[in-house]
Amino acid sequence: MKLTSKPLILHFMLIAAAAVFATNAVAAGWQPKKPVEFVIMAGPGGGADKMARLMQTIIEKHNFSPKPFIPVNKPGGSGAEALVHLKSKTGDNHTVMVTLNSFYTTPLRQPKLGINSLDYTPIARMAEDTFLLWVHKDSGIKSLDDFVAAAKAKGGDWIMAGTGKGQEDELLTNFLNSTYGLKIKYVPFKGGGRVAKELAGKHANSTVNNPSEQLGFFQAGDTVALAAFTADRLPMFPDVPTFTELGHKYVYYMQRSVVGTPGMSAEAAEFYRDVFAKVYDSDEWQEYKKKKSLLGDFLTGDELKAYWTNEIANHKQMLKDIGEIK
Repeated sequence: MKLTSKPLILHFMLIAAAAVFATNAVAAGWQPKKPVEFVIMAGPGGGADKMARLMQTIIEKHNFSPKPFIPVNKPGGSGAEALVHLKSKTGDNHTVMVTLNSFYTTPLRQPKLGINSLDYTPIARMAEDTFLLWVHKDSGIKSLDDFVAAAKAKGGDWIMAGTGKGQEDELLTNFLNSTYGLKIKYVPFKGGGRVAKELAGKHANSTVNNPSEQLGFFQAGDTVALAAFTADRLPMFPDVPTFTELGHKYVYYMQRSVVGTPGMSAEAAEFYRDVFAKVYDSDEWQEYKKKKSLLGDFLTGDELKAYWTNEIANHKQMLKDIGEIK
């Protein structure tokens, strides 16, 4: 005797369909339900800004996310504006941020902000950016020795344009002053793009721009790279010696990382790590790294947090050395 009824068959079909839907949902994992705010803790035109906008383009081109990433520049207070903004979004799964080394220095310099860098969710270190010492071609300076002689002669009137106070560029300026007995005056601006223009327009005597920021003016023949703050010569600048080669071992890199809000859910963090791992592996990103002299492997999770811990300790000592903190 056939006992199965149509209602019963329909019941089992609905159960099976629900099971398949649930399985697919688990496999898909968390995904953003609205556009992702892509905060940049630096001004337009600098290395962080260019990096963020390229990553946005790669994500969109390859459909790595069902919702778009919307870049928003928040450079105020040497990145304090961006850090506070992300802290105010604690637990928000739709906000991530591109960071540089002000991620370490600004909380150390401004303790009243109540910011602990290690509270942010580690998503991805996409690269380590490099620094070179630059002058204008019309200065006639062709070597580090020429630079030291010219800067000594000008004393406190020698202007080094840089980004922010107590940030990467000022730390490198302090190295030059203390190592070579100089009195270079450091003048901060908002964003590496603006800094590069200051040198190209002869409103500053030197900069320590990243290659991505100064490259256009260098290729046009307006500026000259004298020395690199790297362990080895950069393939893009084979004729430019390192400071180590020139007798003073000093290596300094800047993180190019993406972080999430404090308290971001584990599921959302996993989604963003997957997105940026795909960006890192893309042909576009690898080509960009090569063209802009970016170094460093992909880091995430506990490894990235351990990297931050070490860099915070290093920058704390550097800031003490220039009298920014006690």
